[in-house]
Formats: sequence, C-alpha cells, structure tokens
Amino acid sequence: MGVAKLVEQYQEYVRGLRRHFHQYPELSYEEQETTKFIANELEKMGIPYEINPEKNTGIIAVIQGAHEGKCVGLRADMDALPVQEINTFDFKSKVDGRMHACGHDGHMAVLLGAARMLVQMKEELYGSVYLIFQPAEENGTGAPYMMRFGDWFERVDSIFGGHIWLDLPAGKVSIEAGERMAAADEFYVTIHGRPGHGSQPHQTVDAVVVASAMVMNLQTVVSRSLNPIDSAAITIGGIKSDTYRFNIIAGEASMAGTTRYFNRHILPDMLERMKQVIENTAKAYGATAELDYREMVPPVVNDPECSRIAAAAVAKVMGAEAVSPMRKVTGGEDFGFYMQHKPCCFAFFGLYNEEIGACHSHHSNNFNLDDSVLSAASGVYVQYAIDWLLEHR
Repeated sequence: MGVAKLVEQYQEYVRGLRRHFHQYPELSYEEQETTKFIANELEKMGIPYEINPEKNTGIIAVIQGAHEGKCVGLRADMDALPVQEINTFDFKSKVDGRMHACGHDGHMAVLLGAARMLVQMKEELYGSVYLIFQPAEENGTGAPYMMRFGDWFERVDSIFGGHIWLDLPAGKVSIEAGERMAAADEFYVTIHGRPGHGSQPHQTVDAVVVASAMVMNLQTVVSRSLNPIDSAAITIGGIKSDTYRFNIIAGEASMAGTTRYFNRHILPDMLERMKQVIENTAKAYGATAELDYREMVPPVVNDPECSRIAAAAVAKVMGAEAVSPMRKVTGGEDFGFYMQHKPCCFAFFGLYNEEIGACHSHHSNNFNLDDSVLSAASGVYVQYAIDWLLEHR
C-alpha cells in the first residue's frame, strides 16, 4: 500500500491524537503522562522503545526495516506552554494555565501517525527508523537532553523534523535548503549606579537613565557594527530597577534580552561590540555594568541533499503544488543542536485556515491549527525516511 493511501486511512487517527494531546498539556520536563500515553500507543503497534530515565520523559523508539541499511531519525517535540486557553471548542485544554499554543500536540500526532504507516511499509525500508519524542523544546534544552540518552544519536545518519506554521496555508510545506531559523541566545545586564532622592538627581547616578541609554545604544550594534548582509536582531525584553516609587532614583537596574542571527561567525564580533557599548555607556554616566551572555539555541540550517529528498517526498505525498517557498524566520528551535552533528532537514507545515479560526499567532491563548492536514505531514515523514534510506543503501 502506498503512502498516499495510508494518509487517507489514518487521517482520523492522527486528528484524534492531536485533540487528545491538546486536552492534556504538560510543560517542559513535566511530560511524564504524555510520555506514558505515547509509550502505550507504541506498544499497540509492537514498536520497541525506551523512555529517557533522567526525568522520565522523552522516548526513543525504533522500527527495523525488512532490509539492512543505515538509520534515519524522525523527531517531534512534546511540551506545552504556561498559557491560559480561551478557545471554546470541545477539546480545549483541561489544565488551567497550560496550553498547547505552539502546535507540539500536532507534532506528536504526526509522528505517531508516521509510526503506524511505517509499520505497514517495512518492506520498503532499507535500514532503521528512529522515532524521537523530545521534551522541552520551548526552553531550548530538550535536544541535548535526548542526545545524551543511550547510543541512538551515534547510530542515526540523518534526522528529519518539522513545525506546524502559521505563515503558510494549510496543505503547503516549506522545505528550502540553507538558513531556516535563527540562533536564539539570551543575555542579562546588571547596572550599578548610586541611589538617591528624586529631588536631588545631581547627587545620584540614575541606573534607570543608564539602562535607557543602553537600550538605544545597543541598537547600533546591528545597524552600524555588523555587515548588513548578515541579518541579526538585538532585543531588550525587559528592564527593572531596585525601586518603584515616584521620588526615589534607582541605584541598581537590570535588563534581559535576546539576540537572533543565522550565521554563527558573526557572534564573536557582535558580542565584543555589545560589551563595549554596555561598559562604555555605563562609564559615561558614572556607573558600572556587567554583561551575562548565554548561548542557547543554534541556527537551523537545512542540508541541501536532505532538503532535496524532503521536497521530493512532499511532492509525492501531497502533490508538487504543496511545495511552497517561505522566508526564513528569526524564531529559534533546538532542532539546531542535531544539525551541528548530522545532515538534517526541518520543514514548515502550513496550518493557516481562517474559516476554522486557525489564524492566530503561535503562543497566543486562542492558537489553533487545521488538523485535517496532519496525516499528510505524517506521510511526508514516512516518505522522507523511505527515500533517504533508499538513496543511501
């Protein structure tokens, strides 16, 4: 039986899984019940698996094909967000203050659907397929957590993953080679001034004024210190001081921010310039400041060969018209950790369908997706595994 027939056969199965997962969201590293549910589904299919014992969440399962060959991995993330859902459909979240507001419920359903299809297509598999159910994508640490579990990562030769995406109509898939998602680092700045009375500013070093100047000056790092060919962003997400009263000048302030970039070669220069701006801005006002910079998630860059195979898989399963170009995005994804070591490909699967309210931003409390297209995504995962293993047998 071909993949297209299985896509049709398992459409309701995949949709039902997504709606189950949506009702029972769990945050990063708290996905123990989700892990148990997935394990139970795998047992029904006769697929061997192991649960990561470090936090009792995350699963590696393997499907052995009928023929010897290499190993390909298929990945889905599992965690939800601390968001209060306001949707009113009957499968809305049953957990107060928790919601699958990014589509990871759909990702798990897609991979389980792919598992069922692959079990029926073992005769076409020249090698093994690893199923990677990964926790904690939202905090950027789930991929390394799974990479250090067992020896699956050493064995796998290529990994395919994807994300349901708002910027594409339902039924379209973006699979271009090259840069697709940005590195997402975070940083913190601590400013030390001198506090005092609001009526006597000349006796103080106002940490809030210093922080305000830094916000503006840091923007010149991108606009005047980096090559404009190398797109990047520096964003200050919040500022706070050690006081909040109308007549007190703050002596301490702090800022939290993020940087986004696609090419890691620009990081040393960008980081050095940020330090200069922060330290010299503080000095100009008579204050001092420290930068705490943390590299978090590397960029997502599709391997050209993997991207070619994936685009062909989309065309086979969904039709050539489903392959749709889309600009790269500055959101981050810890799938980039896998890409630092293995040839990989990451797809964007369109979810936008205004007629059913699937038109709201990721991470919003009324986020929804068109789950009628999820089984087709399962088929793409299956076709990629079949085709990659066939080409590399």
